[in-house]
Parts: sequence; C-alpha cells; structure tokens
Amino acid sequence: MAQARQHKRGEHTKQRLLDAAEQLFAEKGFHGVTVRAIAGAADSDPALIAYYFGGKRELFDEVLLRRAEILNQIRIEELEACEKNAGPEGPSVEDIIHAFSHPLLDRTEFGGPGWKSYFALVAQITNSPEWGGAVMPKYFDPIVRRFLESLRKALPESADEDLFWSYHFLSGALVLTFAQTGRIDHLSGGLCSASDIESVHKRLPQFIAAGFRRICQKDKGDPTP
Repeated sequence: MAQARQHKRGEHTKQRLLDAAEQLFAEKGFHGVTVRAIAGAADSDPALIAYYFGGKRELFDEVLLRRAEILNQIRIEELEACEKNAGPEGPSVEDIIHAFSHPLLDRTEFGGPGWKSYFALVAQITNSPEWGGAVMPKYFDPIVRRFLESLRKALPESADEDLFWSYHFLSGALVLTFAQTGRIDHLSGGLCSASDIESVHKRLPQFIAAGFRRICQKDKGDPTP
C-alpha cells in the first residue's frame, strides 16, 4: 500500500513537471527555459527532472510525446471510421481532411490550457529550422503518411509530388490557426476572430479539399496548377 502511494505521488510530480515544462516551452521556447525555472513552476526540486527524465532535452521530448500519442490514436480512429462508413467509392477528400484536422481543432477549442500550450509549442517547432525537420517527423510522420495513403485513394490520378505539396499547405494552415496571432481580427475589423475555432471547423476541410483537387487532378498538360 505504501509503495502504491509512493508511486502515485511520483506520477503526480512527474505530470506537474510535464505540465510546467509544456507551458514554459510554449511561451519561451526550448532555449529560453531553464531546468530550475521548470522545477520552480512545478513546485519541485530541479534534481527531480534528472531523476524522472534525464535532462531538459529528454523532458522536451516527453512533453511532445505525451499528447502526440493521444492525438494520433484519435486521428487514426476517426480516419478508420471515416473509411468504414464511406460508400463503395471511399471517403471524400473533405471527409479525410476533416478526420485529420478535427481532433486538433477540437482540442484547441475545448481541451483546456494544456492543449493550447501544446499546439502553440507544435506551431513554434514546425516553423523552426532547428526543430521542424528533426522533431516533427519523429512524432507525426507515420500518421501523416497514413492519411496520405487515404488521400491517394481518393485522388487516384494524383502525383506524389502534388500530394506532398498539398499536405505542406494544409500543415501551414493548421499552424497559423494554432498560433492565434489575431491577424485576422485586425484584418477583418473584428468580423472574424482567430480564436473562433468553430468557424475554422466549418471552412477548413472544404477549403483544403478544393486545393488538393485543383493541384492533384489538374490536366497533366497544363503547366500551371
């Protein structure tokens, strides 16, 4: 019983450290945060970071992995349901894009501050030459390739090059949405809000699907997309 209580306390401490690191990394970046600052925010001893994780870089990896595993499982389930419930011709491009983007947007809107910090961190990493090419493939490339397989079936005449570029543009749209910079608020004079994720839900799959179709199904003799 005492061992179980000790294990529970240890897990609680570990989660506090992960939560604190997630928020601070999202706000200040990897290099702007010290081990001592993370421990202080978690009301813990800095030595516990070494004990539980090994170091700051290992803690950073664990922060990314913790929610990536949850997110990727949900996305796979949504894609598989989308494919299972589709007719003989398979799911539409819109349905596939929705299955890909919905779990992210849903947690951005309803998941609480932890998910907001996580997506802010993902947006930051994606836009960083230092991290984007090294970190993102580790956590997200397998799930992206699974979705691209489904899109390839929905767009059977597409060239792989066009599919990858189309995904690249989809990723950029999601990253800008996560960032919630307020740019659209100013541009629209308050008509639109960067925090209005429901409006993104309504528009993003249709917008991105149209782009996929335009690029991937273009006349092969047409040099322009």
